[in-house]
Amino acid sequence: MAAKSFQIIGVGVAFSPNLKANLYEGARLALFLQAKLVLIHVGKMSNEDTALLHELLQTHHSQGLVYEISCQTGDPVEVIISTVKKAQIDLLILGALQRENFLKYYLGSIARQITRKAPCSVLLLIKPSVERVPCEHIVANGLADPKTGQTVETAFAIAKNLGAHKITIVEEIRPQEVAVSVDDDRSLRKSRIIKERLKLREKSRVNQIIANVPETHKEGIAIQSQSIFGKRGYSIGHYAQVVRADLLVMNSPSRMTFWDRLFPHDIEHILGELPTDVLIVQ
Repeated sequence: MAAKSFQIIGVGVAFSPNLKANLYEGARLALFLQAKLVLIHVGKMSNEDTALLHELLQTHHSQGLVYEISCQTGDPVEVIISTVKKAQIDLLILGALQRENFLKYYLGSIARQITRKAPCSVLLLIKPSVERVPCEHIVANGLADPKTGQTVETAFAIAKNLGAHKITIVEEIRPQEVAVSVDDDRSLRKSRIIKERLKLREKSRVNQIIANVPETHKEGIAIQSQSIFGKRGYSIGHYAQVVRADLLVMNSPSRMTFWDRLFPHDIEHILGELPTDVLIVQ
């Protein structure tokens, strides 16, 4: 399965203190990926607002950035989703809070709601910056899932474009797969043997995924895999935070219902407390 190609990038634009940083992040990524940029604003814009956007992007435009502005009033989530479909956006960039409080988690911030409904890949930025912060280390999920091959290959393609030097593929192994109650030395040894076998199995599977990634995407990148026993979503998020990864790349969720949010799993753990910038590959 080929890496996801991002040809039209959308970025949510609000006239807030983060306006310049969000615009610059979107513009830089569009230039790196040779993509068109669509600025999405929900609400009315004055001539002064439009002029400000053009002024902020003047340098990037002179570097070859192609962009357009989309402005529409209405419900923020519905307007952005509608614009994504109409403009055929394949990557949407959103600024997001790093941690949501209890109330916001259940009601869902605008960024989280859009992430759950978006028909395209979504990049959540927790600390957008006017000055470029180099992307050095990318962590990607290595789940046993049909989507994982494309997600991993996309992670390598992004790494190549952004100049990252390291990728870690994380296999999250559910603790129940060990299924051994440790109460003496014998059961402890059995548990260790099972864990080692599971690690070898997962490493072999991930190595096969990596082998399918084009060699041109892997040049100059240090590659490692890491097995983690723990709750899916939470474990990889915690790992990305501990190793100070610059980007976490995840599969898009297969389902996202009210009950999935009430009893969080997989991507919902990531959305509840973002460990770093997160790319969810659709």
